[in-house]
Amino acid sequence: MKPKQTAGTLYVVATPIGNLDDISQRAIRILAEVDLIASEDTRHTGRLLRHLGIRTPLTSYYREKEHHKAELLLPRLLAGEDIALVSDAGTPGISDPGAVLVGMARENDITVVPVPGPSALTAALSAAGLREGAFYFGGFPPARQEARKKFLTPLAALPCTLVFYESPHRIRKCLADCLEIFGDRPALLFRELTKMHEECLQGTLSQLLAGTRERVRGELVLVIHGAPAATRDQPAELDDLIRWYRDQAGSSLKDAVRRISSDLAISRSRLYRRALAIWNDKPPESSPDDGA
Repeated sequence: MKPKQTAGTLYVVATPIGNLDDISQRAIRILAEVDLIASEDTRHTGRLLRHLGIRTPLTSYYREKEHHKAELLLPRLLAGEDIALVSDAGTPGISDPGAVLVGMARENDITVVPVPGPSALTAALSAAGLREGAFYFGGFPPARQEARKKFLTPLAALPCTLVFYESPHRIRKCLADCLEIFGDRPALLFRELTKMHEECLQGTLSQLLAGTRERVRGELVLVIHGAPAATRDQPAELDDLIRWYRDQAGSSLKDAVRRISSDLAISRSRLYRRALAIWNDKPPESSPDDGA
């Protein structure tokens, strides 16, 4: 343990997302040496500490009381105590509580030290085999469909890989919304990473939707390929293609959108808005008196 200074240190400690062997020696040492461990779920962390033979005191630090608990922990840090912040699994602050306390610590010139380790986000990306260097992490999409669609729609044109966490009881609804908004892109669905029943489903979004059970279990990470060039660039030829379906093929608006979306892997909802504007912008029919 380091000599006490005026203020203590806040350690942000990553813990296993499933396999207990993934915890680092440094994390074990820090958890044993600090004065207090702030935990998202003390019961869950308590089992980990018992497995490691660590008896450091625990206090709860969960989402619903995050601001209140941060205000209680800050004076202890200022008084010189060292505190380790942990979540149920993975790295705190990555779709888990932690940002509020870290922000308060930095505002008060308290040293914040990351103790890196397991993360479902990086684990999924490392096993996805995607060559795109950039990615967008959306965390958990909103639970309600209207809010979820509003959240997903601006992401449809991003050229980078999209990564989301999702709960088992919402995954089919989320996949259906992604299919509607992003088009039928290649994707991977990871379940129970690092655990005994680890699984990865690979295919298009429609295939993942068809292959996902109604009552899937476990923690889920959804990785979706970035927008195809046709979606990102929206070339003028796309407008001509819409007009061709309207004027030459005699298609209905709905059928034209369905076919173009499938052929070019373009988001159906975004394409529909574009096609609707073109569909309703028909030139006026010639009159017998025109040019007379």
